[in-house]
Amino acid sequence: MIIYTDIVSGDEIVADTFKLVPNKDFDILWECDCRKYMKRVGEDFQLEGANPSAEEGDDDEGGEGETTMVHDIEDQFRLVWLKAEEGAKPSKESYKTHIKSYLKKLHKNAAPKFEVPGDPEATEKAEAAWKKKAAGAMKMILANWDNYDVLMGQSTDGEAMHVLIDFREDGVTPYATVWADGLKEVKV
Repeated sequence: MIIYTDIVSGDEIVADTFKLVPNKDFDILWECDCRKYMKRVGEDFQLEGANPSAEEGDDDEGGEGETTMVHDIEDQFRLVWLKAEEGAKPSKESYKTHIKSYLKKLHKNAAPKFEVPGDPEATEKAEAAWKKKAAGAMKMILANWDNYDVLMGQSTDGEAMHVLIDFREDGVTPYATVWADGLKEVKV
């Protein structure tokens, strides 16, 4: 199994069990479908649609703990919802400031991939292609900003990757978007 950690914070973000695929327009982004929502009742977990009374259901339902809906990726990797002071997700302008800084870190991480030994021109072309993809991906994200839920690793490092959750065209299937060059493979 491979777990992917954030290059900045070291937080676990996703694993290969989530079938990561390149974004159809920008392969610098990876996407993975999230599995069904799960209900969290205190520390007990129930699958959506489960019938606790048909199993070992407690008769004292409802008094203890809060029930919330979570994405499986959020739960498995202890991702945290990113919220601004007023309780909503960060503004588009705030994300724009963050992503410009974050892309510099990604560029530094991706730089070894650009190098073509003995061919500085090919190296420059590879780097220019990466920068063009990064700029295009950033524009796509900003254009769809209102659709995303924003999560981050459990350390809540403000300099680290933001995991973006949206829904597929069917309106039912959630999927996460992450920056491929912002992840480091850890084999377990």
